[in-house]
Amino acid sequence: MSKVILITGISSGLGESIGRFLSAKGLKVYGICRSDFKPDYEANVIKADVIDTFSIKEAIKQIIEKEKKIDVVINNAGMGYGGPIECFTEEEAKNQFDINFFGTFRVCKEVISYMRENGYGLIINVGSIGGLIGLPYQGFYSATKFAIQGFSEALYQELKPFNVHVVVVNPGDFSTNFTSNRKVIQNVYDTPYRKQFMKTLSI
Repeated sequence: MSKVILITGISSGLGESIGRFLSAKGLKVYGICRSDFKPDYEANVIKADVIDTFSIKEAIKQIIEKEKKIDVVINNAGMGYGGPIECFTEEEAKNQFDINFFGTFRVCKEVISYMRENGYGLIINVGSIGGLIGLPYQGFYSATKFAIQGFSEALYQELKPFNVHVVVVNPGDFSTNFTSNRKVIQNVYDTPYRKQFMKTLSI
């Protein structure tokens, strides 16, 4: 029986590349994303949002009802805010964590029980080099990725006895639409950080 793979953020550049590659290998690919994404390769896409617990529950329930299992989850959904930490609003900081960190937590929480019952599972959490070193003007993005690192290390130890494995991948810069989709926080251009921020943003 073919392995069942779930990819969050499948419409992103990285998510689509992963989905396309795994589909070409003959694996059964499911994807979650907020948009009406229609891949030009074999994949089942469910519209859901990682910040919406109910939609995640329903999406995973739909996969389990059809496939009876999820073998691998790739937590790829995420976004980035650009700006100096001093200038972030509390709402912007919370939103960064809600998507990048708590989104990963919500998906893991829903799939773990199924993996334990099946006696096997693999969770791949997409971190970042920004989860190993703090990136200037992406401080809260880095904070979410540091959080994913610690969360994943703890989860690895907890799930190891159940033959459920947890891995973090921490990619550096590579060509996707992530940077072009990065949001800039409000009013950053009217601050003393403007010159250095603009210089960093252009790198």
